[in-house]
Amino acid sequence: MSRPVLHGILETIGNTPLVELGNVFPGFRSRVFAKMERFNPGGSVKDRSALSMLRSGIREGRLIPGHSVVVESSSGNLAIGIAQVCKYFGIDFVCVVDAKTTGQNLALLAAYGARVEVVTTPDPVTGEFLEARLARVRELVETLPGAYWPNQYANPLNPRAHRETMREIAEALDGRVDYLFSPVSTFGTLLGCATYVRDQGLPTTVVAVDAVGSAIFGQPHSPRLIPGHGASVPPALFDPSAADEVVHVTDLDCVVACRRMVDAEGILLGGSSGAAVAALEKFGDRIPDGSNVVLVFPDGGDRYLGTIYSDDWVGERFGEVSHLWKGALAEPGDPRFAAAVTSA
Repeated sequence: MSRPVLHGILETIGNTPLVELGNVFPGFRSRVFAKMERFNPGGSVKDRSALSMLRSGIREGRLIPGHSVVVESSSGNLAIGIAQVCKYFGIDFVCVVDAKTTGQNLALLAAYGARVEVVTTPDPVTGEFLEARLARVRELVETLPGAYWPNQYANPLNPRAHRETMREIAEALDGRVDYLFSPVSTFGTLLGCATYVRDQGLPTTVVAVDAVGSAIFGQPHSPRLIPGHGASVPPALFDPSAADEVVHVTDLDCVVACRRMVDAEGILLGGSSGAAVAALEKFGDRIPDGSNVVLVFPDGGDRYLGTIYSDDWVGERFGEVSHLWKGALAEPGDPRFAAAVTSA
């Protein structure tokens, strides 16, 4: 059956494939699926949030093509999603990023015609860039005529978009989703998925995948290397009741899982997607045999070639750790994996 003709690139957002992973967890007696959000046209799950927030602003008359300007803070993926939507509708976009934003993401934003402001000095109180970025956004909103701030960190349209993500997963598996692993940052994806689970009465245990050093679930914050995973302060959307379980993974966990996924599945993952794989490895011995397990993969690895997939970058930050992803693969819950990471 041929596919229908779509009316514009934005109609390709959503309905991303659900792929079964058959190689990375040998001997694991449950089925593992990946929700591949890299297949959104902007390359990440953030396309859903961007379209939801901006389309609502247009419909309500608060965002007027040709007159308004969107102002937002982003570490990368949402910025690219917004830039794409803005270009489609003919809306100017000013994106506030920080010094950790990769050159590749800056080039993508330039290609979409976004104006980029780079914050180079972190917040003096927290030592983090997020608060400094938000402060600059507020300044721009007050001074730019027609400024519209979607505010991904507090906008309920962010999680609302991800009810659809969970609906797609549930329908693909006929409602049988026993475990969902969702990486967290703004909390939009996890909250939207969890809301759908509860509203539909699904038998799904929702597992939040957070970063070691992230303050979202009350840990003291510390420097992190993987952009878009975790946060230095709990986001306004944070709802602790949305997650049934929480697994914290380190930056090295993410690197190891990403590298192992290339060898095992031929999939190039982004950092937070690798975090979901690492979280299942840590949590897997608690999952009953015969379960359906879904991992949300927020993006792909093409934007991490200079970091996670660079031997020089990995070596400078973690030393010689290639033994952690080479050779036989561990099963979820296998103490070999946790012991190897701890010893490194």
